[in-house]
Amino acid sequence: AWMADLNDAQRLAVTHPVGPLLVIAGAGTGKTKTLASRVAWLIQTGVSPERILLLTFTRRAAVEMISRASRVIGDQQSSRVWGGTFHAVASRLLRSHGRTIGLDPGFNVIDSEDSADLMDMIRIELGFESGERRFPKKSTLAAIYSRVVSSREKLGDVLVQRFPWCVNDQDAIRQIFEAFTKRKRQQAVLDYDDLLLYWHAMLQVPEIGKMISKQFDHVLVDEYQDTNPIQAEIVFGMRGEKSNVTAVGDDAQAIYSFRAATVENMLNFPKQFEGTTLVRLEQNYRSVQPILTASNRLMADAPHQFAKNLFSHRKSNQAPRIITIQDEAAQSGEVCRRILQKVEEGVSLRGQAV
Repeated sequence: AWMADLNDAQRLAVTHPVGPLLVIAGAGTGKTKTLASRVAWLIQTGVSPERILLLTFTRRAAVEMISRASRVIGDQQSSRVWGGTFHAVASRLLRSHGRTIGLDPGFNVIDSEDSADLMDMIRIELGFESGERRFPKKSTLAAIYSRVVSSREKLGDVLVQRFPWCVNDQDAIRQIFEAFTKRKRQQAVLDYDDLLLYWHAMLQVPEIGKMISKQFDHVLVDEYQDTNPIQAEIVFGMRGEKSNVTAVGDDAQAIYSFRAATVENMLNFPKQFEGTTLVRLEQNYRSVQPILTASNRLMADAPHQFAKNLFSHRKSNQAPRIITIQDEAAQSGEVCRRILQKVEEGVSLRGQAV
C-alpha cells in the first residue's frame, strides 16, 4: 500500500532488482523518501537488514532514512541496517577487521582539532616553527594533509594547485607528514582521514576485501556527487559479486570541491559500474514551475551533466527575477532593500526567506 505514495520514477528506483543503480535526483524530487523506501522494499522482499549498508554524509541523515523505513514497513527490522557516515562505518569495520592489516582494534579516534595540534607539536619538534619567513600554520598543514588523502593526489601537485604559497616548504611538509603518520601509529590513534585510508587499505587485500564486501548484499550511498576519490574507490571495493550498489545524487548540486569532492565520481558511475540502470527523479515537490523553468534553462548550458527536466504540478503566474550584482556588499544591500519593500507591501518578515 505504501508504494502508492511514490510517483512512477520513484517506484522504478525503489523496486530495482539487482545490479548497479544510479538515481539522478533533482532538487526537491523526494530523494530521501526514495532512498528510505528502497531500504524498506529490500527488507520486505527478504534482504536481511544487517546485510544492507547505507552510507550518508551526516549521522542525522542515516537516522532519518532508517526511521522512515521503519515507519513504512511498520516494524523495527530496519534498525539493524548498517547505516551511518563513511567515517562511522569505517570505524566499525576497522574494529572488527583491523588486525588483518596490523591495526590494533583498540585504537582511539582523534578529531580534526586534536589532529592539527599533534601536527603542530611535530612541526615545533622538527624546528620548523621559526625562520626568516613564516612557515605554514597547523590549520594549513592539516588542510594540506587532508587534501592529499581525500583527493588521492601527490603532495607536490596539491601544493602547486591549492596551496602555491607553500611550494617552497614541500620537503619540510613531507617530513612533518611522515613523522605525523609514525607518531599516530605509535600511539594507536587514527584521525578522520585515517579511517578512510585504512578501510581502503583493507579492501586492497584480495582475501580481506572479498570477506568484507561479502558482509553486505546491497550498498546504498546518499549524496554521491559529494564523494571524494577515496570514498568512490571504497564504494567500488564494497560492490560485491553482483555490484548491488545504489548511488543517489544530483550533479547539479555538487558544491564541495573545496573538500576534494568531485562530481566526476557521479558522472563516471555508469562507466565504473558496468550495466548501470539510470533513473531520473524530475518531479519537484518544493517549487513552482516558473522557478524550475529558469533552473532548467540555466543548467542546460552545463558542458558535463546528466540532462534532466524538472517539473512541478504547482503553478504560478509570477516569474522569478535574475538580478546581476557587482559584489557581495551590493548583494546584501539589494536583498535588504527588497525585504523592506515587501514589508511595506504587507508581507511580514516571517513570511520571507533568504
